[in-house]
Amino acid sequence: MSTSATTTRQDDLRFIEAEVGILIRRVKRVMADRAREVHPDLHPITYFILSHLAQHGPLRAADLADAYGMDKGGVSRQVQTLVDLGLVERQPAADDRRAILLDASAEGRRRLEAMFRARSDRFDERLSAWSDEELAAFGAQLAAYNRALGDD
Repeated sequence: MSTSATTTRQDDLRFIEAEVGILIRRVKRVMADRAREVHPDLHPITYFILSHLAQHGPLRAADLADAYGMDKGGVSRQVQTLVDLGLVERQPAADDRRAILLDASAEGRRRLEAMFRARSDRFDERLSAWSDEELAAFGAQLAAYNRALGDD
């Protein structure tokens, strides 16, 4: 391999890393925006928990702690906030009435769906110049990138 090819590859890798850094900063901002769109008092991590429950619930608090690498106390505080806001409900587990399951409430699901629709419309508008093929290709490349770096 020639020096120029190595330099070009290294430059490309640095460029990708810089662009991913920009993407990460944008994602952090967007997650905070999404959380506020669902409820003005919602913190981004609490938004993630609500979204996870809406998609995978009902779940035990221990399942959430495992999913987010949090301690049970941290999850408990976040869940309590969601319960207080009326976005999550607690219910006894059918198989063990002593165990408590958590799930997004109807109001939590309604707010998430309204936010997803609005965000999707804005996202589609911003990428309106991209063809269906370009969108599919970018999605495939992004998935391949995430698979390649999955253990980082």
